[in-house]
Parts: sequence; C-alpha cells; structure tokens
Amino acid sequence: MKTTTLPRSPRVGLVSLGCPKALVDSERIMTKLRSDGYDMSPDYAGADVVLVNTCGFLDSAKEESLEAIGEAIAENGRVVVTGCMGREAEVIRERFPQVLAVTGPQQYEAVVAAVHDAAPPVPNAYLDLVPEAGLKLTPRHYSYLKISEGCNHRCAFCIIPSIRGDLASRRPDAILREAEKLVAAGTRELLVISQDTSAYGLDLKHAAWPWKGGEVRAHMTDLVRELGKLGTADHPVWVRLHYVYPYPHVDRVIPLMAEGLLLPYLDIPFQHASPNVLKAMKRPANEAKVLQRLKDWRAIVPDIAVRSSFVVGFPGETDADFDYLLDWLQEAQLDRVGAFKFEPVEGAEATYMPNQVPDEVKQDRFERVMALSARISAEKLAAKVGSTLDVLIDAVDPDTGGASGRSKADAPEIDGEVHLRDAGGLQPGDIVRVEIEDADEHDLYGVPV
Repeated sequence: MKTTTLPRSPRVGLVSLGCPKALVDSERIMTKLRSDGYDMSPDYAGADVVLVNTCGFLDSAKEESLEAIGEAIAENGRVVVTGCMGREAEVIRERFPQVLAVTGPQQYEAVVAAVHDAAPPVPNAYLDLVPEAGLKLTPRHYSYLKISEGCNHRCAFCIIPSIRGDLASRRPDAILREAEKLVAAGTRELLVISQDTSAYGLDLKHAAWPWKGGEVRAHMTDLVRELGKLGTADHPVWVRLHYVYPYPHVDRVIPLMAEGLLLPYLDIPFQHASPNVLKAMKRPANEAKVLQRLKDWRAIVPDIAVRSSFVVGFPGETDADFDYLLDWLQEAQLDRVGAFKFEPVEGAEATYMPNQVPDEVKQDRFERVMALSARISAEKLAAKVGSTLDVLIDAVDPDTGGASGRSKADAPEIDGEVHLRDAGGLQPGDIVRVEIEDADEHDLYGVPV
C-alpha cells in the first residue's frame, strides 16, 4: 500500500514577558501561527525560531527583556523580537545585531511575517483547513488586494473615518507576500483597494522594508511597481488601481502603465466638479488641474481608461453648479461614470447642512448625468470596433459557445463586459486576443482572434 509521509511542521518557541496585555498579544500571535501550520516548541532546542515578546515599561523590565533575548540567542540563535521594547529597535540591534527581526507592540501581521521569513510554513493539503492563498469570495482568477484601512479625509458626506478610523497602511512586504500567494493560486488580476490608495504609506512615513534582496518603500508608486513584476510571460498578471485620489504623485504611476506594469486604468472618485460644491464637500481636489492632467495622462498612455463617481443633489448644489458638472464631464470624456443621489446619513456633516436639495431635483440631475455619461461611453466604445483587445475571460457557456470577459478598461462588477462568440474552448482566467465587432452604451462584442 502506498502511504503519504506528512512533512514536519516548523516549530516556534515563545518567551512572553510583561503584563496581561502582552500575554494576550502572545496568544493572538501564536493562534495565527498555529493556524498557519506551526507547532509550538516547549524548549529552545526543538525550535526552528524563537519569538521573544518583550516588556519595556520600566528599566528593570527592559533589562529583563534584553536578558531573555540574549538567552534565546545563546540557546537557539534564531530569534524574532516583538512587544513594547520593540519600539527601541536600535537598542536591541546594537546589543544583539544577530536578531532576525524587531517589531513593536500589537504588530501582529509584522510578527507573523517575520516568523514566516525565518521558518517558512509548509503547505499541507491533508492538514490545512485554509488554502495557502486564503478563503476567497471572488472567482479564482481575480482577487482584491487591500493595502490599507481607514482614511484621513473628513468629507462632509462620509462617515467611514468614524467607523474605520484614520489611515492604517499595511507593510509593503506583507502586501507583496499576499499577492505572490494569490498569483501562485491562480490569480490573473489583482485589484488594489483601500479607502485612499494614493495615501498609502503616509502613516508609515513611507519607510522601506527588505524585499527580494533590495527594499520597497511603503508608497503607492513603489508598491504597484513591485506588484507589476509578479507576472510572467506564461502567467501574465493584471494590476488594477481603485480609489485613487488625484494627488500630484499619481502622475508617477502613468509611466508604469506605459511600461506595461500596470493596467491603463484609474478609478478616481472625483465626486463633483464645481469648486463651490467641492469646497462644501471638503474634498481635496482642483477641477482645473484635473482636466489638464487628464490630457497629460492621455498623451503618455492614449488608451488609459478613467472611471469615477459623482454625487448630485449635495446640499447647496445650485443649477449653475450642476451645469458646471455637465460641462466638465463633456470636456473630461471619462470612460466610465457612476452617479449617486445625495442621501442623508446619520453622523455625516452634510446631513445637517442647510439648503437640502428636493428629491425630484436630485432625480432629474441624476438622470441627466447618466444620460450624458451613457452617450460618451457609447461614442468611446464605438471607436473600438475593428480593434483587437486583450480580454480576461470571466465565464464560458459551453452550450452556446459564448463567453464573457473584460478588457483592460473594465473592472469586475462596476464596468462593462466583452461578450464573445465562438469561444467554447476557453476557460475562466484565460487572457485572449479579441477582435471587436460591435458595441453598445456599455459593452463590447467580438470574437477570439
């Protein structure tokens, strides 16, 4: 009888010092490591890596922590340090330069990542309850990649900061490791998301972390450049940016699109164009500069697709403000536009503003924006008839031989689709060249080349 020998799980030793809060931190870290397939070692000798959770409240506690680190190095040699004294990383590294990593308190993700680096987990299909790439609610071939939580803006219509807090960016190396796992599991498109993608790393002071023999900064431009390198000729990977505020440094990602590292696509929530409304919304934007930048971006990447969303009927929005928006949209020629009627939300500043716009006026303005946007979209899509585009296949109907997918200009669920005939041999996740034969207001129609 053929039997399977299961590989040995890596083992982690733990020294936990300090108060009960630190003990809880240790429990959370070890719970995560256990779920990742690690075993716990009761002694130094049996551990592949030793984790020392330090205390830094008093000088005596700091000295005890340093002694514990020294003992772990002497007995094992492979040591990761975390906890309160991790804030004094320079002190630790000066005394013990051989430590593998130092992280601060409550940096659970960073600690787990450091252990993974020191003693990589061994995937085991017989034992693992969760696949290496994690549980997904999206199809196998595309994945959302969250790079931060929270937001530092205080837009008058939004309550997200009160729910999710201020910007809290993930370490770039942790993001890239997750992306690598997703790609290895079959992902062909990474959709980068956050509340404010352009602000990524601001809270980390754009510090750099080791990556692939070099460094990567916690900065949008640096991060997406590395993400764009994950694909290969045999397994190309699309990288799509969402929720990008038009800060000046966004200009620096456009050349990455020209190089093919990023999809020529930006999702920018402009929300309005009238300076009066933007000011009332407390939005960080300047509509005149945006129009010029759109022209500049298109000069570098002619096929760049820009999608956005707009709020109509914001308190105080006048007929003149709305006409300004329509004129702006006509000049901007955005590829995809979504519009929303302002709705009062408990806790949002705008809910309590004077000059609320009547519902019937909101509805009329909504319909006019959508009609204009549909006309612009139809014209843009009609111009693609006769061209050949790359399409990522999302679904195949073997009975009809048809298939549907998306071009580089289309994000899942929110943009249009490309509908194919004579495509029965394709599979979801395939990227194919498609000749475009027809178009309507939202979708394209074609056949694989």
